[in-house]
Amino acid sequence: MTESPAQPVAVPCPDSGDGEQRLAKLQRLAAAGFPPFGQAFPNTRLLADLRAGFQEGLAVRAAGRLMTIRDMGKSIFADLRDGSDRFQLYAGKSHTAEFDVFKHLLDAGDLIGVEGELFTTRMGELTIRILKWTLLAKALRPLPEKWHGLKDVEIRYRQRYLDLVANPEVRRLFDQRSQAVREIREFLWAKDFREVETPMMQTQAGGAAARPFKTHYTALNTDMFLRIAPELYLKRLLVGGFDKLFELNRNFRNEGLSKTHNPEFTMLEVYQAWSDRQGMQELVQELIVTVVQKVVGSLQVGRDENRIDLAPPWREVPYRDLILEKAGADWYDLAPAAARVRATSLGLAIDPAWSMTQTTHEIYEKLVERTLQNPTFVTRLPRDLVPLARVCADDDRVVDVFELVIGGKEIAPGYSELNDPLEQRKRLEAQSGAEAQKVDEEFLLALEHGMPPAGGMGIGIDRLMMILTGAEAIRDVILFPQLRPKSDH
Repeated sequence: MTESPAQPVAVPCPDSGDGEQRLAKLQRLAAAGFPPFGQAFPNTRLLADLRAGFQEGLAVRAAGRLMTIRDMGKSIFADLRDGSDRFQLYAGKSHTAEFDVFKHLLDAGDLIGVEGELFTTRMGELTIRILKWTLLAKALRPLPEKWHGLKDVEIRYRQRYLDLVANPEVRRLFDQRSQAVREIREFLWAKDFREVETPMMQTQAGGAAARPFKTHYTALNTDMFLRIAPELYLKRLLVGGFDKLFELNRNFRNEGLSKTHNPEFTMLEVYQAWSDRQGMQELVQELIVTVVQKVVGSLQVGRDENRIDLAPPWREVPYRDLILEKAGADWYDLAPAAARVRATSLGLAIDPAWSMTQTTHEIYEKLVERTLQNPTFVTRLPRDLVPLARVCADDDRVVDVFELVIGGKEIAPGYSELNDPLEQRKRLEAQSGAEAQKVDEEFLLALEHGMPPAGGMGIGIDRLMMILTGAEAIRDVILFPQLRPKSDH
């Protein structure tokens, strides 16, 4: 087919000479009768399925993105990639329709559909011999770094679509995340838990100690908050007769960005009537082991230099014992002032106004937690730290809770739920201090109608995926992590 000369185009030109060339090719394709942004291409087969069920001479239809093009004169070899796999293409002047257009006007990055037949090259490469092809979308910008992988961290996070195109291992990671979420749901449904949804926009942010995001609901002329946790609503459902329930959804906390914190994150919360902290420990261990075996295929996870062994049974150790190991056997005999001096000598920055509980917890968070690599249930935390949990029967200074730590990160808290509305009111009022209006009266009203004894737990899905994949930063396991606006750079 004779190529038409380029015509003026009334669209902005992408940066770079390559972008200008691609726009010129777009014009020439349109003039030659090839719509540069085509229609649907039905009845395609996934490239992974073609590879798995390969049959010599089989007629096929496939679609994907051209990743490389190797021009050999009267024949062209190219790589096609869809969301499942890569497959080699072979176009030849003798058998491929519109070969010259394919040769001169297509670029790496273009999306095409092909019709042809399967064959094996002399080098043993499974290949599609193209008989006909269709342009589905012309890429006006080139793929990054000549297809050798996208390394620029800023671009990887801000333009995740390029990261997924250029780095197949990133696509595999997010495929694993999708599979893990599906397996979590299937595990819980198989145990008769029911999935529910509770409000993400609330008149009062509760269920955790965190700064909320605030907005305004114009129709009601009232301030609202994005939820920091769904706990208080899920417990209302325990009152209402949902004996086994879970929610897997987003929470929002107006706090800093770090390797382990994103202001918008995915959390699983599970509640079971008639259960307790021990029941939740058994459930979370079985859930994680089951999901990891199905998704990863091994209970040895993480990077080779720092492997984590998830094989049960998992260690259980009281919070107090870990503190004594790190801060000294006489730690709980010290006066608050002496404890602050001791903590400072351990390299911590301690606020003089902190209580003994706050100073102790700083030691746990900064010096103890990160040392717990294999799964560890840290139990019997100070009562002041967990106002929604039941106290231990043998010591009312601590509560019947666990924090599951893996790879030095808290992955899942769980506890025997406090269902005494009178005690719960005291705890919430003590937590709110002078801001008594922050006590959730609707939640307390529900408790006063009778909530069954129950166990509850949460799992941070993003942090769990960090453990499974060996990712060093939470941004690596979130498709579109929160970033600073470009203007702030």
